[in-house]
Amino acid sequence: MTEVLFYHLERQDLEQVLPMLLTKTLERGWRAVVQAGSEERVEALTVMLWTYEDDSFLPHGSAKDGFAEQQPIWLTPDDDNPNGAQVRFFVDGASLEEVAAYERVVHLFDGRNPEAVAAARGEWTKAKARGHAVTYWQQSSEGRWERKA
Repeated sequence: MTEVLFYHLERQDLEQVLPMLLTKTLERGWRAVVQAGSEERVEALTVMLWTYEDDSFLPHGSAKDGFAEQQPIWLTPDDDNPNGAQVRFFVDGASLEEVAAYERVVHLFDGRNPEAVAAARGEWTKAKARGHAVTYWQQSSEGRWERKA
């Protein structure tokens, strides 16, 4: 059974939350795929992962870089998994029909966008119907992530 997590972004943007979650993923020894909504978004995420902090970066690649099997984090607009990732992140409303091949799936959605919230609710319903362990996370006023469901 795949663990499916939903992160409701209200207090921080994707560019603040995604690096933190990817760092935790790598610390656990897992590989990750980040599926974005377009090739342009993949390029923007690539730049962000190189520059999100002055003194560090997250090792990653995309189709433009090649060598997918060597990349701990793979960025793509497609449903591929060329680096053998155990964790899949969905941003920009991206999704897959079947996620059972992953240990963990993480949906990051903008809580200020009604369309993104509706899409996340749809993904929640699908994941529950397929028997996956589903959790919903929201930031407290202090900035900590709290499990709400």
